Formats: sequence, C-alpha cells, structure tokens
Amino acid sequence: MPSGKVDQGETLSRGAARELFEETGAEVEPGHLRLVQVVHHKQSESVERIGFREPEKCAREVRELPDDVIEYPREGLLGYLEGSGGLVEHGW
Repeated sequence: MPSGKVDQGETLSRGAARELFEETGAEVEPGHLRLVQVVHHKQSESVERIGFREPEKCAREVRELPDDVIEYPREGLLGYLEGSGGLVEHGW
C-alpha cells in the first residue's frame, strides 16, 4: 500500500502523485487527486504523523489487509472503508 512523505518545498498533491508513481508506477495529475481521509497518528511521545488518503490508493473492495501494512496508513484505509468521516485520530 503506497505511503510516503512530502519533500521540502513540495505541495501535498504533488507529493501524493509522486509517491503513487514511485511505489506503484501509476501516474496521476496532482489536480485529479481527491482527498478522502486524514489520519492524525501518534507513534510515540516524540513522533506524530499526519497521513492523507486519496481514492486512487483506497480500493473499496479490499476487506482483508496484509499483515505487513504500516499501522497509520492501515487506519486511514479502514476509516475510509468504514465511512468514519474524513478524520481518524489514532494512538492518542
């Protein structure tokens, strides 16, 4: 499941399109992305992350995820699939 970080000086939409291409080979114009889920994840006392999910990365037919999916992207995908609204707060 694609995941990554926005580079210094890069917009969120450009970073999402770049990460999608780097991790899957799929190309998408940044303006064609649609935000569907935000995950605010507390990994530890010193590390917090905010993750954004786009529909191109969230197949609705997925119901069972592999065991090796990173924790905070998994929570975002499940939040999207379960229709929990646009925000998941995890690990707080």
